[in-house]
Amino acid sequence: MQIKTLFLLLIAPALLKAQGYSSFFTGDTTDVSTDPVPGIVLAGGGGDSDEAMRWMLERADSGDVVVLRASGSDGYNAYFFEELGVYVNSVETIRFDNAAAANDPYVENQIRNAECLFFAGGDQYDYLSYWQGTPVQEAINYLINEKGVTVGGTSAGMAILSNWYYAPSGSSLTTEEALSDPFHPDYEVLGQNDFLELPFLDNTVTDTHYEQRERPGRHVGFLARIAAATQSQSFGIAANEYTAACIDENGLARAFGEYPEFQEDIVFFLQANCQNEFLPEIMEAGTPLTWNRGQSAVKVYALPARLEGTGTVDLTDWQTVQGGEWQNWYVESGELIRIPETNGDCADVLTSTAELLYNSSLSVFPNPASGQLFWHWKGQGSTGQLTLRTITGQPVKHWSNAPSTLDIAGLPAGVYTLEAIIEGQLAIARVIIE
Repeated sequence: MQIKTLFLLLIAPALLKAQGYSSFFTGDTTDVSTDPVPGIVLAGGGGDSDEAMRWMLERADSGDVVVLRASGSDGYNAYFFEELGVYVNSVETIRFDNAAAANDPYVENQIRNAECLFFAGGDQYDYLSYWQGTPVQEAINYLINEKGVTVGGTSAGMAILSNWYYAPSGSSLTTEEALSDPFHPDYEVLGQNDFLELPFLDNTVTDTHYEQRERPGRHVGFLARIAAATQSQSFGIAANEYTAACIDENGLARAFGEYPEFQEDIVFFLQANCQNEFLPEIMEAGTPLTWNRGQSAVKVYALPARLEGTGTVDLTDWQTVQGGEWQNWYVESGELIRIPETNGDCADVLTSTAELLYNSSLSVFPNPASGQLFWHWKGQGSTGQLTLRTITGQPVKHWSNAPSTLDIAGLPAGVYTLEAIIEGQLAIARVIIE
């Protein structure tokens, strides 16, 4: 590491409000030149994974870290500078108070000189409207594709870190809206290849706060729109809160979180099925989406996010994986259906409707549930063989002759599937435990 001048440590952040931005600075004001390593950090919001953030900072090679945000203050300064135990030369948060900051030479220079760049949460529309077509956009893409530093983001910051992105100016699209009308007005800004240029994420769209805000359905809606627009396979990466996907310079993605202590700590990797006929069967304005394709429209790899980041997905092929479970997701008349899958071949389809169906004959309530869960088969009480599984397919409860009231007390909060074998039929229901 070559240091141009030795350090001046600033304990109190410097606050500058000149050209539409505020700067909060911690550390050595002298710029350093180090050897950063490229990478991408996609954090789902709701809280940061310390291990993922350490992974990011270590790749800065003791250089300078810049945090960009459009609201809030200097919360990341102390966290990155001293709380994670990874030495960096400085941390500067630049808060954009209006669009003028994107044309300020100081802001552009600080970004270009960074060895690590991180986008905080907030509103992704602010980032898009402030930066698109400006020197800041050019500086960020320079860091990613020429200088080769690790760039990360959480929540809104993750939402802009893909070559397709969702950045609405108003209300955010819900799953119900997305699947009931694949051309709903709230799709509004679904941009393509006109903002940030990310390696390994072509035809990919990210989503955040995933299960917590019930976004899987709208994410599948995004993939349907992208597939139809490009006539090619579409992809998605989604992170539950408190998790992060870290992608290294070779395209190998790892998931960081606290699974299995928190069963909901999952990162999802979605890909449209690569069979010859893969586009949605019904995709019309004002009509519920149907994207079935043999109950295999979207192949999903659910990767538990562990402290050690074990388990991987190779984004150079989206097929070489370890540590998680495959699932099939499809949409029938506006309803998202998620089922376990043993074959990860992206062209594989289920050939029989008798295989692992979600079935309207099975109903559960309340949902979300806590302590007890009630179930009914064809509107009447019954008995049968039931199994409750985590989102990755691991069984956590089994009832060989299940009563109508199921005891689920003590199970961790998260998303589960309830499998029922009744009268020779197999059905699955999605269950949320609080």
